[in-house]
Amino acid sequence: MARAVRKLSETVSRNVVDDIYRCSFKKQTGVSLKYMMDFGAYPSGRNLLLSSQFLHKELPVRLAHRVTELENLPYGLSTKAPVLKVRDWYVDSFKDLRSFPEIQDLHDELKFTELINQVKMRHNDVMPTMAMGIQELKEDLGRKVGLNELPEIHQFLDRFYMSRIGIRMLIGQHVALHQQNPAPGFVGLISAGVSPVEVAQNAIEDARSACMRTYGSAPEVHVYGDPNFTFAYVPTHLHQMLFELVKNSLRAVQERFRDDDNECPPIRVVVADGIEDVTIKISDEGGGIPRRGLPKIWTYLYSTAKNPVVLGRQDQEMPNVMAGYGYGLPISRLYARYFGGDLQIISMEGYGTDAYLHLNRLGNVQEPLP
Repeated sequence: MARAVRKLSETVSRNVVDDIYRCSFKKQTGVSLKYMMDFGAYPSGRNLLLSSQFLHKELPVRLAHRVTELENLPYGLSTKAPVLKVRDWYVDSFKDLRSFPEIQDLHDELKFTELINQVKMRHNDVMPTMAMGIQELKEDLGRKVGLNELPEIHQFLDRFYMSRIGIRMLIGQHVALHQQNPAPGFVGLISAGVSPVEVAQNAIEDARSACMRTYGSAPEVHVYGDPNFTFAYVPTHLHQMLFELVKNSLRAVQERFRDDDNECPPIRVVVADGIEDVTIKISDEGGGIPRRGLPKIWTYLYSTAKNPVVLGRQDQEMPNVMAGYGYGLPISRLYARYFGGDLQIISMEGYGTDAYLHLNRLGNVQEPLP
């Protein structure tokens, strides 16, 4: 069997390798939710042209940062076939963007928008593919080693996925600004009037359906908060975070009270609107997590459920399976942090768990670029 191609220099020309490393030394430029809102509020030809010229310069820099990191991972992770596949997608996207000529008019801008949309689709399966690479690494190292004992891998994945959220947000936002009849209140992917109560209700419905499919029944979920309260946010991001948190609570409660004749205690979702933060608390009585197990919930591919790593086109960034990826919580925390929020989990072993999702209400925090 032929030796697997390892180094970048064996797959692309010297010029491309040099260009990738040159770009990887350039600084990335972060933007804030507020900036995206203000800029996209009037998607005139001039603004779309400026946006595409910015992305034409910025995206290759962000991709190059990731390629160089994918090339130099510890524990032989860089040589795993799935990781090489992901690296090659990033290299192909880098080459496509670098070979696209300067954007001078709206005709160029439309062609460029088509290109970046293709780039976004090329990267749809990055998460499950990386998950397969990590799974292979875990098998190599033996079952005993948890990923939380490999902090450099964990930190790499945090940086890698945070960067991916940023790249997909920038591309998705630019592409969405081309919609002829945007939904009322929307600026690209951002809605000026997201109702957290309404998004929570939709996420609860989806999570309860998933729970029904898995267990045949689902605990009740009660939502407390003002349904008329709205703020500016990306509703798809909020839905994914809430779906993940509610799904975890449903599973914990369902499994704890599975053989109990009494009704399961309901899960409570509380929405609070502060001056700086919107905070959403998800409380369950699912028995909680032992204190020594808490650090593990933030590590990738840690899951108490069986591990269904499946490939398939996902429009959403996170797969809609009931459990098993071990990605839900760390990725949800990255989504929260991307716009200046956070996610905290506080647990009482023997009783239940509270998740606090903090969302920055002002939208003035720049992307935390890795």
